Amino acid sequence: MTRRMTRTCAVLATTLLATTATSLSGVATAQSQDTVSVRLLAFNDLHGSLRPPEGVRSEIRQADGSLTPAGGAAYLAAYVTQLRSQATNSLLYSVGDNWGSSALESAMFNDEPTVELLNRMKIDASAIGNHELDKGLAEFRRMQSGGCSAVDACTFSPSFDGANFPLMAANMTYTNGTPATLPFTVNMVDGIPLGVIAISPANTSQIVTPGGIADLQFGDEVEAINRTADVLDFFGVKAITVLLHRGDEPAVEGGPNDCNVESGPARDIALRASPKVDVIFTADSHQQYNCEFPDPAGNPRVVMQGASHGRIVSVADVTIDRNTREVVRDQTSAFNQIVTHDISPDPDIQALADRAWSEASESAQRPVGTITADLTRDRVPSGESTLGNLVADAQLAAGSTRGAQLALTNPGGMREDLDFGTSGQVTYRQAYGVQPFGNSLEVLSVTGAVLKDALEQQFQIDLDGTATERILSPSAGFTYAMDRRAAPGSRISEMRLNGQDIAPDGVYSVVVNKFLAEGGDGFTALKNSTQMTGAGNDLDALTALFAAGSPVSPPATDRIHTVG
Repeated sequence: MTRRMTRTCAVLATTLLATTATSLSGVATAQSQDTVSVRLLAFNDLHGSLRPPEGVRSEIRQADGSLTPAGGAAYLAAYVTQLRSQATNSLLYSVGDNWGSSALESAMFNDEPTVELLNRMKIDASAIGNHELDKGLAEFRRMQSGGCSAVDACTFSPSFDGANFPLMAANMTYTNGTPATLPFTVNMVDGIPLGVIAISPANTSQIVTPGGIADLQFGDEVEAINRTADVLDFFGVKAITVLLHRGDEPAVEGGPNDCNVESGPARDIALRASPKVDVIFTADSHQQYNCEFPDPAGNPRVVMQGASHGRIVSVADVTIDRNTREVVRDQTSAFNQIVTHDISPDPDIQALADRAWSEASESAQRPVGTITADLTRDRVPSGESTLGNLVADAQLAAGSTRGAQLALTNPGGMREDLDFGTSGQVTYRQAYGVQPFGNSLEVLSVTGAVLKDALEQQFQIDLDGTATERILSPSAGFTYAMDRRAAPGSRISEMRLNGQDIAPDGVYSVVVNKFLAEGGDGFTALKNSTQMTGAGNDLDALTALFAAGSPVSPPATDRIHTVG
């Protein structure tokens, strides 16, 4: 047995000894003589949505194709209570991204209200998504264990106790291979152990600011699932659920219980994960689906996801054979419950959400400027978007006092569109929705050759072998040609700054966010800079642009010339 497995087994043994004599509190445990029924509930990608989400995430598609308002913490909690009351035994999970890229009413208070929400909902376990690590490992540990921020103290209450539930990832280790967090937990239901394994994205190091998680590494998802399932099985835990923070994009958008998933990382992992796993809840892609894929032994297995921002609760009802402790697969039933607004909201959670919004609303509703038309992340054939180019222009303006000559920004740094609405007014909350990470801006000195290398890195191969484009939005005055058909390393040409050719050995000042400056999203070439100077943060840059030039019109999307 490996040293890592020995440590893991010790954790499991302790867990089983601590829980063997217990059953779920507050529920009846009467069962038939031969089986135990358990309702497994999960939600995913909450992102600090204490209030019902707005914009494109304010609604959900129903089975008949119509859209209905959905989400909001008080409604989510009410549905969870209702669904749990219908079952003798139940367990509640989150599949990660509880906070990070959060709604303003949570983010203004360092997401402490969201942890309080999860504590009050009494979730049994949560996966660690990539966004829980947006502010680095130290801040994650504070959210996990409690304590006030060293930067701005406790912002929502006089003290902060942290999470009352385990935050887990079986594939998250320190660089020396030591587990960085619990890989699993075990709950006892009427004397039967149920194990749950959590998995973070294997590419977390590429999509989180690298400096904050420099001591961490994230292993292969399937290997971690299989290794941990073997440990659980060794200790007699036969009923196993996985909280997988990877998701798929359905080929056709459908209702909450459709399965239009033909390919993707979650499906691939589900097809290869150990047959010892009985149910897989997924996350990250913000989609809704309810699927049944065969495991490697050919047995059907539920794989499902519940959209995002508290709009769906995923439910899997399982039956466990009391003698073998195995899930009787052909008796599993699953459905995605839309969190509609035709239910009375949970009053305790509503009070929490109202308090957070009340304390945040003065800043949130402050006008910062106006726009003449929608600014969106919708990409034109070159990969540019009106919003992306505007953000790049804002960052160039912020960096110009530090000598910046051009700016590049990544599409993942923008999380919401700016809709014209009825008046074109933009509030601070809307601007925050576009740039919710609070990324600092850095002015880098790079050669023209390094700049070209960085643009060549817009064409990438993900860890699962999928070809991906991550087109950086360029600021006004910087143009280049892009040939997608050319060989890797030869796709970018004709780089010009204000009409002048970029010289390979020339030195240029480029403003980017810290995430890119540290090589995030695979743009490692940008780490080859000779100088770095701070230039504020991305949200301040955007609001300053509105203050200086409203009304703001959508910029042209002609900065990248596509060849062929």
